[in-house]
Amino acid sequence: MSKASSNVVWHHATVTRERRERRTGHKTAILWFTGLSGAGKSTLAHAVEEALYARGCNTFVLDGDNVRHGLCGDLGFSEEDRQENIRRIGEAAKLFLEAGVIVLTAFISPFRRDRRAVRNLVMHGDFLEVYCKAPIEVCEERDVKGLYKKARAGLIKDFTGISSPYEDPVNPELIVNTGTDSLETCADQVIKMLEERGILSAPKVSN
Repeated sequence: MSKASSNVVWHHATVTRERRERRTGHKTAILWFTGLSGAGKSTLAHAVEEALYARGCNTFVLDGDNVRHGLCGDLGFSEEDRQENIRRIGEAAKLFLEAGVIVLTAFISPFRRDRRAVRNLVMHGDFLEVYCKAPIEVCEERDVKGLYKKARAGLIKDFTGISSPYEDPVNPELIVNTGTDSLETCADQVIKMLEERGILSAPKVSN
């Protein structure tokens, strides 16, 4: 990694996050979906985004595969590169937060220290860790890319859950059982969490 420039100064914009939130009518947050490959992170993140979009929210999904086509296209899958991958995503997510966007990220992000580092980038309550919990057996059954099979055959190094560890979240804001519960149920749980935390207004009940 190249050394950071010392000749930069943070510019404080006049259009603030708070002004953007007032205009959109909702708060902003980072929804950090984490779990094994095949646990349903991307599927759930996009389902939640659809629900938020239907409510008029400003949203964006940062997906693991998509990000590695561009922003992190120079990184491999060593522990060091994975750490840098999550660092970049954390910084990007922070910018989306300031832009008045509810940003949803779908990354394995296997190491607690890396997830904690992203949490520490933002204010308390801005980082909401959503643990997509699914047994590895279920994830392997869903493995349309055949990655687990290749990993078990030794064709992929440092594969999470096989030759590299996944560190379960200790105190996530939400655990969704993506291995057993329906997509609709899991998405509803995420939306309910956002309402309970005041990021979204609860829908009005008509008489």
